[in-house]
Amino acid sequence: MRTAPIPQLAVATPERVALSLPVAGIGYRCLAWLVDASLLFFFWVVAYFVFTLLVSDVLGVFQGLSSLGQTLLVVGVFATQWLYWTLGEVFFHGQTPGKRALGIRVVRLDGSPVGLYESAVRNLCRAVDFLPGVYAVGCISLLLTPRHQRLGDVLAGTVLVREERIDLDKYTQPAPQTTSGAVPSTARALKSDEVELVLAFLTRAPGLAPDVRRSMGARMVEKLGGLTGEERDVVLASSTSIEAHLRGLVRTER
Repeated sequence: MRTAPIPQLAVATPERVALSLPVAGIGYRCLAWLVDASLLFFFWVVAYFVFTLLVSDVLGVFQGLSSLGQTLLVVGVFATQWLYWTLGEVFFHGQTPGKRALGIRVVRLDGSPVGLYESAVRNLCRAVDFLPGVYAVGCISLLLTPRHQRLGDVLAGTVLVREERIDLDKYTQPAPQTTSGAVPSTARALKSDEVELVLAFLTRAPGLAPDVRRSMGARMVEKLGGLTGEERDVVLASSTSIEAHLRGLVRTER
């Protein structure tokens, strides 16, 4: 029995390395939502019990409010949940606690990190996605869109992707080196975007033409620097040694 292919989000890096990110399906999203909903439920339970210590008749206080006061209270409850999802995605690189637990994150359609505007729009639309109940509109949208986007994602231009751990050992065998194989002491610490770029190249390298694979790897080594003289000649001798060197640089950052 053939299974449907997993949707992919194609991303092009500045170095012209194509990277495919697997899109999170409805199962991942539902489990992540359950984790976040449980945390919010726990928060409101604690808030309720704290409020009962101050006011004996909580229901009576609510009924005693004016229509405007009741409306503002309901809006405040929604705003609290909206802030939970929005601030979590903005300040934690597209991940709420639930998304982090399931290994998924929100990104723009070009693969870049989600911003305040996109996160605010997609989470504001939860009120519509929830209609008429139990996220019915959102689930229908997830099933009908090719990238499993709910209505909020479609309007905000976002998509949820799965994070994949990369095993660096599968890319290359240890390269022959003149020293013990350690990264040269003159190598500088890599920035986060440089680490992502190296990982993207190592992921795609096996599918590149040999000459392109070696030339791109050599340019990346030259860009990152840290090699001089004989060490540089040894590393640039072959694609295997180039990729082993890049793998060693990334390992020092993890």
